Amino acid sequence: MAAPATIPMTTSQSTAGGGTQSQPPIATPAFRAFLSRFTSSIRQGLSQRRPWYELIDRSAMARPDNLTDAYSRIRKNLSYFKVNYITLLLVVLAFSILSHPLSLLVLLGLLAAWVFLYLFRPSDQPLVIFGRTFSDRETLGALVVLTVFVVFLTSVGSLLISALLVGVAIVCIHGAFRVPEDLFLDDQEPANTGFLSFLGGAASSAAAAAAPAVASRV
Repeated sequence: MAAPATIPMTTSQSTAGGGTQSQPPIATPAFRAFLSRFTSSIRQGLSQRRPWYELIDRSAMARPDNLTDAYSRIRKNLSYFKVNYITLLLVVLAFSILSHPLSLLVLLGLLAAWVFLYLFRPSDQPLVIFGRTFSDRETLGALVVLTVFVVFLTSVGSLLISALLVGVAIVCIHGAFRVPEDLFLDDQEPANTGFLSFLGGAASSAAAAAAPAVASRV
C-alpha cells in the first residue's frame, strides 16, 4: 500500500539505522544566519534614531510660509529623523494589521509558506502534495502567484496600502511643520543614508543570509 502523500518539513531524512534526525527549517543554520543578520541590522539601525523629544518639540513647530518652504523642511527632517519616521510608519502598519486579525493570519500564513516551502526547505527534499512532486521552479511560481493574489486582489493589499498612506501623511505633515533650524544636520552625511537606508540595510542583510538557500534552487 502506497504511503500517504506529505509535505516534507525537515532538513534530513530518515537514517538507515531506523532512527530519524529531523530538523525543521527554522532550526537550520541558514535560518539562524538570516535571523542573526536581520536582528543585527535592525539594532544597528535603531541605534541611529534621534531622541523622541526632538521629534515632538512643540516649540519647534510652525506653519511653513509656502510649498517650497514645506518641501525644504520635509527633506531636512527626513534626513535627520529618518529612523524615527520609519518607526512611526511601522507602528501605523502594525496597528492597522493587528486591528484586522484575519489579515494578520493571512500575512503570517503567506510568510510561513515562503519560509517552509521554499526559502529554507532543504533542496534535497522535494515538495510533495497529494502524491504529486513539485519542482523548485513550480513552487516558486505558485508562491509568487499567491503573493500577488493576496497583496493586490484581496482586502489585505488595500489594508497595507491604506496604512502606508496614513503613515506617509503623518510623516509629511510633521516634516512640513517641524522647523529644522535647530537640528544639527551633517552636510557631509553620505548619500546612501537617506530615508530608506535603514530598511535597505536590513533588507540587504536578510537577502545575503537567504541567498545561499535560494541560489541552490536556481
